[in-house]
Amino acid sequence: MWFGQEAVRVRAGRKSDRGNPDGTVLDWSPGAVDRAVLPPLNIQPRIQTETAGPERTEAVTGWRVQSDEGVDLDVTELDRVEWNGLLYEVDGDVARWPDPIAGGIHHVEFNLRRVTG
Repeated sequence: MWFGQEAVRVRAGRKSDRGNPDGTVLDWSPGAVDRAVLPPLNIQPRIQTETAGPERTEAVTGWRVQSDEGVDLDVTELDRVEWNGLLYEVDGDVARWPDPIAGGIHHVEFNLRRVTG
């Protein structure tokens, strides 16, 4: 029950442009992204803030994501995650915690962030 939320990892494709002919520019267009369903996750609230400015109010929502024990995730800090009908950016590094007894991955943790306004 702790690991029951479903999410999709969205990874940008690569493209070239005049300044970067080697294909290092991220391409978030719908036909270029790679989508993969992630294993069931534990997603919990982390932060919610609002900042009112003269032109707009900015809202930041953040979530903490954790995989089940023994489950590695194909997620990097450059990815986005679609969850609960919204698209979030991976915020910071993806932590892969080692299993001190059995070796390998114990679990994976990372943060999601969405800014609106």
